[in-house]
This record gives sequence, C-alpha cells and structure tokens, in this order.
Amino acid sequence: MRIKKSPENLVEGDLTPMIDMTFQLIAFFMVLINFTEADQDDRIKLPKSELAKPPDGPVETPITVQLTGDSQVVYASELVSFDQLNSLLIKERDILALNGKSPAQATVIVRADAHAPTGRVQELIQVCQENGFETFALRAEEEVGY
Repeated sequence: MRIKKSPENLVEGDLTPMIDMTFQLIAFFMVLINFTEADQDDRIKLPKSELAKPPDGPVETPITVQLTGDSQVVYASELVSFDQLNSLLIKERDILALNGKSPAQATVIVRADAHAPTGRVQELIQVCQENGFETFALRAEEEVGY
C-alpha cells in the first residue's frame, strides 16, 4: 500500500522561539562585555607611553583606584577623599581576609590621569601600602608610532 503525501499536510517548524532565544543570548553577552569597562572612568585620561603594553593576563584579585587630573580619588565610580579611601581599603582588606587571602595577594591597579601630580600618585600608593597592599600595576595608554 502506498502512502501519498500531499503538500497541504506539510509540517514546518516554527523558528520564532529559536530566533528569540538567539537575540536574548546576544543581549546577555553584550551586557557581560560592558562589565569589563566598569573600572574605567571617563574622567581619567591616561598618560601615553611607548613602553606601555597590555597586561599578560587577567589579574586574580584586582582593586582599581583612580586619580583624576585635579587630584580627586575615584574608587568604585565614586569620588572619595584620601581618608575615605583608607577606610575603604580597610574594608577590602577585611573582605580578603574572609576569603582566606592577604592584602599582599591582591593587585592594586592605579589609573592616574596624565595631569595628576606625581606626588599625589605616590600618596595614593602610600595609603595602599599602609593597609598591607604590596603589588601595584600602573596603567598607561600605549603610544603607537606609525
């Protein structure tokens, strides 16, 4: 016995849910990508350097501290004074201790504006050192010569 297939009984899959899920995944990954720039502040214009190079890899325990051109400290996207920074670093140290780490294992990423006074950058590093932080990474913009 032969079964005849007629074109009116043709079943097609609905691709709408698959397309919807694809767009949701794209939006999800776009949001994740934007989080990597959360530690960068537009008020900071990094100095240019021929010796600057990208980091070798991600830092395991980063703490980003930024210094504007008019010597204001930016920590977690908030303007803070040096005294407030000291208390925030104490909190960071306590959080590290709860996770079984010492401040010496964390890396303080210093992003200082090109017009920030060098003495203020040194003061910022000194405040960090007073709280037990030992490893620092200074950020600069790579100067590309053509």
